[in-house]
Amino acid sequence: MSERANTFLRSCVKRAGRALPLCTALTLAACGAAVPPKELMDARSAYTRVEKGPAANLAPAELDTAKQALARAEGYFNDDGDSPNTRDQAYIAERKALAAEAQAGLVQAERDRASVDEEFRKAQLATIDKTKAELDAERRAKEATKAEVARTQDEVARQKDEVARQKDEVAKTKADLAAEKKAREDAEKRAAAAMASLAEVAKVKEEARGVVITLSGSVLFATGKSDLLPIAKDKLSEVAKALKDQGFKAIVVEGHTDSVGSATKNEELSLKRATSVREHLVSQGIPAEKIKAVGLGSSRPVAENNTPDGRANNRRVEIVVTPDR
Repeated sequence: MSERANTFLRSCVKRAGRALPLCTALTLAACGAAVPPKELMDARSAYTRVEKGPAANLAPAELDTAKQALARAEGYFNDDGDSPNTRDQAYIAERKALAAEAQAGLVQAERDRASVDEEFRKAQLATIDKTKAELDAERRAKEATKAEVARTQDEVARQKDEVARQKDEVAKTKADLAAEKKAREDAEKRAAAAMASLAEVAKVKEEARGVVITLSGSVLFATGKSDLLPIAKDKLSEVAKALKDQGFKAIVVEGHTDSVGSATKNEELSLKRATSVREHLVSQGIPAEKIKAVGLGSSRPVAENNTPDGRANNRRVEIVVTPDR
């Protein structure tokens, strides 16, 4: 083998100790006739086998020592070939690998022994616990027999009390049903009376948006004004009373005008009139948070605006009630 090849291979070994098999392969390829001694082959085989076994996890320090010894043997072989130093170092490397394997075996045996000891301890404890549980079960069985007699006596007394309680419950249920029926009938009577009273002071009709109570603007306000007339307050007080008796979820007070005058003025006047009605209803006990006022001007006529009667019908306030159901 040329001096240049020898120099390259020595450099390979020194810089890449972990790549020994590769360098060895290169050595064989370069040298041709340089065959590793049996000791080195045995050391390689032993290390490869041990490295793949449990020693990697159970004896990593010993395995690393074997690895370093094998690296030294490979180095001697690369430098001197099949020399006494190579065979000696290879023998040491093999012994180190076997020592790592033995150490791993010892660690595993110790672990197995500890596992057996633990299983034995658990078995003993289980036996003790079982015996104790059997004794406790026998004691509890005797106590349970005594307790069962007492429970039977208590159950008889409880059943007697339950029969009496059920009789009282039936009587109470009948009384509650009668009271509920009367309350429902009274509520229906009040609602009917409220609607009848309401029909006397305003037009009432059912629509998809709710119950619509319509009051003529001529009854509520003077021409062009938004202050309520005295008679309007009386009528609205009747409306408020009927609403409270009937119950509701929400109320919208809509102000409407005819088409005489500008649209802006009509919207302002309709809002002021709706607000006056809302404020009076609130003063009569309608919750302020459940009622609001809107001014719609002449945008929703119910009649033609080209006749006095039509304009009179369009000048109105509608109270839209969402029923509480």
